[in-house]
Amino acid sequence: MDGHHHSHASGDPLTSRQLRERLMLALGISFVVLIVSVVGAIISRSLALLADAGHILTDLTGLLISLLALTLAARPATNHRTFGLQRLEILAAAANAVLLFVIAGFIGYEAWHRWQDPTAVDSPLMLAFAVVGLIANLIGMRLLQAGAQQSLNLKGAYLEMLGDLLGSVAVIIAAIGIWLTGWERLDPLVSVVVVVMILPRAWLLLREALSILLETTPKSINLDEVREHLLSQVDVVDVHDMHAWTITSGLEVLSAHVVVRSDEPRCDTGAVLKELQECLLGHFNIAHSTLQIEPEGFDHAQAPLHR
Repeated sequence: MDGHHHSHASGDPLTSRQLRERLMLALGISFVVLIVSVVGAIISRSLALLADAGHILTDLTGLLISLLALTLAARPATNHRTFGLQRLEILAAAANAVLLFVIAGFIGYEAWHRWQDPTAVDSPLMLAFAVVGLIANLIGMRLLQAGAQQSLNLKGAYLEMLGDLLGSVAVIIAAIGIWLTGWERLDPLVSVVVVVMILPRAWLLLREALSILLETTPKSINLDEVREHLLSQVDVVDVHDMHAWTITSGLEVLSAHVVVRSDEPRCDTGAVLKELQECLLGHFNIAHSTLQIEPEGFDHAQAPLHR
């Protein structure tokens, strides 16, 4: 890829401070819209507007997680917390996913009852509050547009606000439909549509968070392929006790025991280690690796935890 073809809406790339500032502005906008939507749902008695508030809550939490990730990434590690507080991002994501399932369950339960016994909805008010949410999301997306091109965190936040914008559009359509036709069941129907938009994201978020917390091998790393590359290096005769896991989003870690030739007196373990780490970084983008170099015939006192 040609590096000269990167574009940014505001010219030069944004600094980390500017990224955080824009994320905080978008966070503030989402919080205001959340309050407005909840108040609007209560006043207009619209379940669809309340479901959209739940959708906004997913975006708000997503923005908080992104801001948390940007903030924690800048904090130094300590002897007590050698990886800092970066796992808080994953814990927040798991809590967010559980909350989304609870909200979706409540909206679905209420929608079923309202379908059986429709509730009168103030459609003009419902429309007004939904339009406010739509405008606010457009402003938030504009704030995040430039940063989304250079930060995965902001790109995720941008896409979340785009999803919420679609939710606002659905509520607007429902409000207009109820206003014109008087068919009150449009309200619970659209609320279910918004819940359906929430559930896949909640499931993916929970699955990814649990995968990281259980320290499973990252999807981006094929251990058999990693072993093959390491064995292709000069003087390496075996690789065992391999472990790969994720600390937080984008930070994969690998450890392994590497057996080198013991019959070669000039075997430079420092050079071997450098070659192995360059191999891991160049082929698998693993910047943090811990490799134990062992001579052939080395007797292990510990039982292996991996093949």
